[in-house]
Amino acid sequence: MVYAHSRNAAGQRHALVDHLQVVASLAADFGRPFGAEQIGYWAGLWHDLGKFHPDFQSYLLACEREPNRAHKSPGHSAAGACFALDHLEPAALLIHGHHAGLQTPSGISGVLNDAGTKAVAEEALSQARRAITKIEPSDRISFPDCAARDRRSAEMLLRLVFSALIDADRLDTERHFRPDVTAERTVSADLSVLWDRFQRYHRRRFEGTRQDSVADMRQTVYEACLAAAERRPGIFRLAVPTGGGKTLSAMAFALRHALRHGQERVIVAVPFISITEQTADEYRKALEPAQEAGRVVLEHHSAADRLERDDEDYRTAAVWARLAAENWDAPVVVTTTVQLFESLFANRPSRCRKLHRLARSVIILDEAQALPPHLLRPVLDGLQELAAHYGTSVVISTATQPAFEAVPDFASVRALDMVPDPAGLFAGLRRVDYEWHIDPPLSWGEVAGLVADQRQALLVVNTKGDALAALDALDDPAALHLSTLLCSAHRRRVIDEIKRRLLAGEPCRVVSTQVIEAGVDLDFPAVLRAMGPLDSIIQAAGRCNREGHLPQGHVLVFRPAEGGLPTGSYRTATDITGTLLGRGGLDPNDPAMAREYFRLLFQTVDTDSKQIQDRREHFDYPEVARRFRMIDDDTIGLVVTPYLTRCGSEAERRRVRELVEQLRQGHPEARLLRRRLEPYVVSVFARKAEEFERKGLLAPIIPGLYEWLGDYDRVLGITERDLDADSLVV
Repeated sequence: MVYAHSRNAAGQRHALVDHLQVVASLAADFGRPFGAEQIGYWAGLWHDLGKFHPDFQSYLLACEREPNRAHKSPGHSAAGACFALDHLEPAALLIHGHHAGLQTPSGISGVLNDAGTKAVAEEALSQARRAITKIEPSDRISFPDCAARDRRSAEMLLRLVFSALIDADRLDTERHFRPDVTAERTVSADLSVLWDRFQRYHRRRFEGTRQDSVADMRQTVYEACLAAAERRPGIFRLAVPTGGGKTLSAMAFALRHALRHGQERVIVAVPFISITEQTADEYRKALEPAQEAGRVVLEHHSAADRLERDDEDYRTAAVWARLAAENWDAPVVVTTTVQLFESLFANRPSRCRKLHRLARSVIILDEAQALPPHLLRPVLDGLQELAAHYGTSVVISTATQPAFEAVPDFASVRALDMVPDPAGLFAGLRRVDYEWHIDPPLSWGEVAGLVADQRQALLVVNTKGDALAALDALDDPAALHLSTLLCSAHRRRVIDEIKRRLLAGEPCRVVSTQVIEAGVDLDFPAVLRAMGPLDSIIQAAGRCNREGHLPQGHVLVFRPAEGGLPTGSYRTATDITGTLLGRGGLDPNDPAMAREYFRLLFQTVDTDSKQIQDRREHFDYPEVARRFRMIDDDTIGLVVTPYLTRCGSEAERRRVRELVEQLRQGHPEARLLRRRLEPYVVSVFARKAEEFERKGLLAPIIPGLYEWLGDYDRVLGITERDLDADSLVV
């Protein structure tokens, strides 16, 4: 008998032929929704043919004899890849990379054509031919039509088949070693059950609510989304004013549309973690009864592992969430755009494993205006591929609809408006008036005076440095501050406090960066916004008179005398806003103005500045993955334990300390532990971290992650005043 894996806890070895056949069957099932059943099957059957080699079998026996000794594994990917070159050439790339990651065709060609490699592979294949009755296809293998359309379509197809292979391989390996874990992967409810729950929740939520223009608009949007759900799968546009109920209406569309067209899951991607958490909580209320809490809506982002609770139900749900995050086997996934698109263009197996779940899904891109302009061509091209060839529907949801048709590779796409008359909605619901104070510029002292005159006001600035300067000028011990200088656990705490004060009618003055702009459900009577990109100004205005309680809210847009601007497309977008303002008649309440702004922006910036599309045409998977970064990764993570000392629970402090110590001791699951620490981490640029290290303020945990040893003070943007016991200021 030849084996794929050594003995499990029950003392059973994993027969290699059984493993290959199960993986082939699973990969075929995963590839079937997009016409890749055959390539998935053969890639699965051949992926571990190298394990037939006697050296690999000897390696398994050595591992069993000396389990505590490190044994070097013989490579086993080459044999299957060599076999695929003769029978199904594209599968060679997938098989060769099923552990190391997708490489380039030219890169693996040199390896597989090496005489020594071929000799070792042939020895394994001679054994495989005797063990497997039907090891090669007897007929021509059919490929999905999209593979012949162009090279980028073929490149995308191989990504999704690679995903199917990786998921199939890991699921069967897990079933052998950890059947108890496999049992935890069960999905508790299908989409039809979720749709019934959602409808009941929606009725309960809006029964007895006041009837006014905002409520009428939300009902109009909801009904329009249900009507649009009957349309065939494709690309949809949901253009609704802020506060118009996009979160629930988009989910109503997605569930109804998926049931109508046989799609399998709903994936919601939002630009910021703070919105991800808020959105996931809203959907949990609608879709998860108490007995299934934590097992329907998968929240997948770097800060999703929270440590507040210590009960058995929570631990069970957390196990399910960690497993479902590996391959997105959940009916509803709420994630970040970073997680979605950096996975779509990744080459590492763990990142790619979930990609086949995008087929036959409904993807909701919430706050789509926040997609980085310099990556729009590959992003939009990828979405178009999914919609055109994989049975996926895409919803572009935002109050400030970008003119994506101005971007090459998306110009021919016709997105269907889900709300028939979006301009009418905007015209009928003008909840704010804009005042422009551009000349002369205002000092922070003058801005602080305007904020201090308001009982409740939100000030939004362009940089973290500006936020600190404005806080100093305001000199208000009760003022609250939001920015990425706070760890995400702290931001959640501050947002909760803002909501409490607003609801109670208490004084509430907030200084924030753009982190508050998109999707955070706050309702201020007055908003002040430093001059910036038009879409950011409109999003900030969405936090003003959101519920329509006032005849009109007031938004003041000012030019700061001492303010800074982020470089790149943000600065370009701000200049375009200034140009439109200079023409006269700039009305942010008019959606046509936002489209003109985006049209000018996309014509000005390079929407593929990293030349990713060119690399995709050359099937250069490693380089695409290296270039596609939505966030600058030249940063260092700092675990801000002083925040926990002052604000965290005892359970949080204990578990964070345990995680830090486990990482320092070289825990084998460092990646998982790092992710669990993310709610308590802030990021600083590497050059700044070097300065902190010279001052003795950092203690290393693992490469790229330090513990902050100083006070949670000014050096991270927090003043001692902010840490008074009576204040949650940040």
